[in-house]
Amino acid sequence: MSRRAVLIVVLVLAATGLAVSAAGAAPKKHAVASSSHLLVGINDEADTLYGNPVTGFQALKALNAKVLRVNLYWGGTKWAVSRGAKPTDPTDPGDPAYDWSLYDRLVRYAATYHIKVVFSILFTPSWANGGKARTAAPTNAKELQNFAYAAATRYNGSYVPPSWQQQPTLESPTEPLPAVTLWTAWNEPNNPVFLSPQYVRQGGKWIVESAVQYAKICNAVYAGIHAGGTSGEKVACGVTAPKGNDAPTTSRPSVDPLSFLEAAKKAGMKKFDVYAHHPYYAAPSESPTYVPTGATARRIQMGNIGVLLAEITKLYGPKHLWITEYGYETNPPDHNFGVSNANQAAYLTQAYAIARKNPRIDMMLWFLIRDDASLGGWQSGLETVSGKKKPAWNAFVKVATG
Repeated sequence: MSRRAVLIVVLVLAATGLAVSAAGAAPKKHAVASSSHLLVGINDEADTLYGNPVTGFQALKALNAKVLRVNLYWGGTKWAVSRGAKPTDPTDPGDPAYDWSLYDRLVRYAATYHIKVVFSILFTPSWANGGKARTAAPTNAKELQNFAYAAATRYNGSYVPPSWQQQPTLESPTEPLPAVTLWTAWNEPNNPVFLSPQYVRQGGKWIVESAVQYAKICNAVYAGIHAGGTSGEKVACGVTAPKGNDAPTTSRPSVDPLSFLEAAKKAGMKKFDVYAHHPYYAAPSESPTYVPTGATARRIQMGNIGVLLAEITKLYGPKHLWITEYGYETNPPDHNFGVSNANQAAYLTQAYAIARKNPRIDMMLWFLIRDDASLGGWQSGLETVSGKKKPAWNAFVKVATG
């Protein structure tokens, strides 16, 4: 998650418990009680992935979190599975060019603590996009499909790593890696921090190039995961940021989530099991029930999440939704974008209540466990950088428990 660049947004019918028919007809009420179907969890990789997993998973246990989302970096970072040359066989998770050690460790800990994992495949290795930045899509989407296949094969519940890839302190030589069945294709592709370029000029018109490339990314990840897995895998596409400026000539163009979804559909985004979105607020005065209007109406925040669900229904039928990031920063330490500690706790409770009332929202993940040390990061943690629990900690425990 970048900073103000992804400040965001979602909308409304969730607050009322309305759903829209596949034909896009007028909404009608569902008689929905509280939803045991809602997976409550955390999006946070600082400790669980590349920090101290004991610290991270003990916090998740204390919070009663049921699911953890982390990025599975294909390329572009020091934590990437593919950091060097192209694998000889990119579909083989045992290829020597791959390093899965951090992810193997994470899934072992997650299984021990009975926490489901969501892996978000993200960033392109330079060998797969002609040496461009990690945010550039692969030149050939088949390469991404091959990696997704390898990842799904490794974490299908029956794969035993070759001996040289094993971690003796965590596994026996014949013990298969735990299964991972929840996946997303990329992260916030309507934001140039994660996918670029957002626009290109063709034939005198601006084309939403990020949506064109994302259609290929979604299709590739979906195909690879379902081919390499065993059964029960779910792949979420979209994973969209809440807003966009829709201004291709600016220095940092981005695309609003509704326009992005429409353009991706037009570009050939075919199949996904569930849609994912990040309905962040855009100003500290906005509670979870706030509904963007006027010039900001194409934002999708919690208060108007039903608008996004209606668009998904129109384009793909009544698919369900994962909220794979959500949070409010606190003041202190963020004096510009944060809310009070009391409001953070109240808004957390309110937002989860909205999600629970909506039968099409299956998952909601809070971002993060602990504030970023840098003010340039996010201060939406449930505890401060020094480890002091905010009121939102107990609020999260309550919604996760019940």
